[in-house]
Amino acid sequence: MTVYVTGLTRGGAAWTPKFVESIDQGQCIGCGRCFKVCGRGVLELIGITEDGDIVDAFDDEAEKKVMSVREAANCIGCESCAKVCSKSCITHRALAA
Repeated sequence: MTVYVTGLTRGGAAWTPKFVESIDQGQCIGCGRCFKVCGRGVLELIGITEDGDIVDAFDDEAEKKVMSVREAANCIGCESCAKVCSKSCITHRALAA
């Protein structure tokens, strides 16, 4: 039996946080909504060149801009980033205790 890390909402209901696991960069359009809603520094905008190399998002060689998980350890499991994502490209999962 798997037991997950859980907490309580302010109202006393049980809540299981789901932490950011990955971003499907093939689906991501780099709009930045997820970045703006996360105040924990979990995500960052990166650039991808035509050859698939990762570069600074504002580098002239960047063919496409997408979000990336920069610091997963800072995630508190609120899932706000996924709630604002119009492309449903952010994956979360609960952690086992």
